Amino acid sequence: MATDTRRPGLFCQKCRTPIDIDASIDQLNPAAFKLLTADSTVPGQLQPSPAAPPRQSRPTYPSSRHQTYETAIQSARNPTFKRNVPSSRFQHGAAAQNPAMSFVDVHMSESMLDPSSPSPASVRSPDRPSRPDELQPTELTRRASVTGSPGTVGGASMADGLETTNRMFEILSARSDIDHPICIECTELLVDGLQKRLGVATRERDAYVDYLRRANTDVPTAEEVKAADAALKAAKQAEATAISNLEQLEAEKAELDAQLAALEAEARQLDQEENEFWKHRNAFNSTLTAFQNERDALTTRHAHDAQVLSQLQRRSVYNDTFNITHDNHFATINGLRLGRLPSPYVDWPEINAAWGQTCLLLATLAERLNYKFHGYELNPMGSTSTISKLEVKGSSSVAESRQSSTPTSPAVLRQRLELYSSGDFPINFGFLHRKFDTAMVAFLECLRQLGDFVENQAIHAGSSLNAGMGGPGVKMPYEIRKDRIHDQSIKLALNKEESWTKACKYTLTCCKYLLAHANNVESIRARRDR
Repeated sequence: MATDTRRPGLFCQKCRTPIDIDASIDQLNPAAFKLLTADSTVPGQLQPSPAAPPRQSRPTYPSSRHQTYETAIQSARNPTFKRNVPSSRFQHGAAAQNPAMSFVDVHMSESMLDPSSPSPASVRSPDRPSRPDELQPTELTRRASVTGSPGTVGGASMADGLETTNRMFEILSARSDIDHPICIECTELLVDGLQKRLGVATRERDAYVDYLRRANTDVPTAEEVKAADAALKAAKQAEATAISNLEQLEAEKAELDAQLAALEAEARQLDQEENEFWKHRNAFNSTLTAFQNERDALTTRHAHDAQVLSQLQRRSVYNDTFNITHDNHFATINGLRLGRLPSPYVDWPEINAAWGQTCLLLATLAERLNYKFHGYELNPMGSTSTISKLEVKGSSSVAESRQSSTPTSPAVLRQRLELYSSGDFPINFGFLHRKFDTAMVAFLECLRQLGDFVENQAIHAGSSLNAGMGGPGVKMPYEIRKDRIHDQSIKLALNKEESWTKACKYTLTCCKYLLAHANNVESIRARRDR
C-alpha cells in the first residue's frame, strides 16, 4: 500500500505499529457515523439491559460517578483523553518511517470498487506489493472523494476525517476493554487470549453448576438438622471443656516454666561451681604431677646411687690390685704368668715378678686378717722377694720361744730364702735351684698356716661375723702337705715342668680364695659397723 495514502497518527495500541484504515471506514456515510456517535445513543449504549448480567470485567462504580460521566459525554463531543499516543519514533512523518517495518495493510473490499472501470491494471497481483505509481486514477479519485481532500466539492478536510476516525475508535475503546485501533496480529493474539479466558470461565461455570447441583441434591432432612444441632452443642460443650482444660494446662505450664527457669538458674550456678572445681582440680593435678615427677626423679637418682654404692661396696681395691686369672695352662697374677712349659716359653724375669706379686698378696692378706706367721716373715720386693725363716737358739721353734716364761728373749736366727731364680741354670737341673725350692716350700707353709687360721676361725668362733662367712667347714680348695699342694710338688728338683706349672696354678687359686674371704670379712664388718 502506498505510503502517501496512510493516515498520519494511527498506530496499533498494542505493538505501536503504523496501520492503514480500510476503505469501508473511510466511506462511512454521515448517517451511519451519526448513528454511532449520536448523543442520544450514548447513554442507551452505556446502560446495560436489565435482563443482561452485569459485566464482571469492568469494576462497579458509584452512581454519582456514573452521573458525572453521563453529563461529561453529553456536554463534550470529543473525549478529554487520547489513547493513540504515538511513540517518539513515529513523530517524524510518513517520509521518515522505516520501509522495512511491518504493518497491517487493510484492503478495500471488491464491492466498494467502481464496477464501471474494472481495468486489469487496477488489480494488484497477490505475489507482489503495490507501489504508489501503480494506483489507478479511479481509486485515487475515490479515495480523494472519500477523505475529502481540499478543493473537492462537498468534501471535508483531511483533519476532519482523521478526527472522525479517532472519534469512532475512542467510542469503541470506551465501550470495551480493548484499546482501538489494533493490527491483525494483535487481534489474533487478543482473540487467542479471549478464547483462553472463555475456556477458564466455562470450566468455572461448570464447577459452579456442579457444586449447585450437589448442594441441591445434598439438602439435609429435619432429623439430620437435629442431629447436626446436637453434634454442634456437644462440640461447643467439648470446646468449653477443652478451653478450661487448656487454661488449666497453661497455668501448669506457667508454673513449670517458672520451675524450669529456677532449675536453669541453679544449673548455671552448678556449672559455674563445676568450672571452678575443675580449675582447682587441674591446678592441684599440675602441682601433684610436678611433685610426682620430682619424687620419681629422686627415686631414680636414689636407685642409681644405691646401685653405684652397692657396686662400690662390692668392689675391692685388692681385687683390682691383685687380678688373678688364667691363660690356658698358666695361672696369671696381674698378667704375669706363673709356671713354665716348653711351649709357650715363659722367661724367668716374668716368673720372678709373678712370685713377687704372689708374696705381696699373701703378706697383705695376713695383715688384713691380723695374722702373724709362725717361723716365717714375708719380704715382698718385686722380682727379688724373699722369705725370712726364723729360728731360736735352744728351742725347736719360734712359737715355743714365745710361750716360754724366761724373762730374757733368746736370740733369733734369720735365714734368708730367695723367692726368685737367676735363670743361669736350666729348669731340668733342679738341684741347682735349691734356694728357690726352699723358698717356695716356705711360701706353701705360710699359705697353709693362713688357711688353717681361717678354718679355725669359722669352726670355733660363734659370732655373727663368722656365721656370715659361711659357718663351719670353710676350708682351702686344695690341701697342702709340706712341699705338695693337691699332690703336686712345688719343687723344681726331680720334677717336670707341667707338674710344677700345675702346683703354681693351685697356689694362686688358694691365694684367690683367701682374698675373697678377706673381702667378705671386711664387707660384713662394714655392715655391722653401720
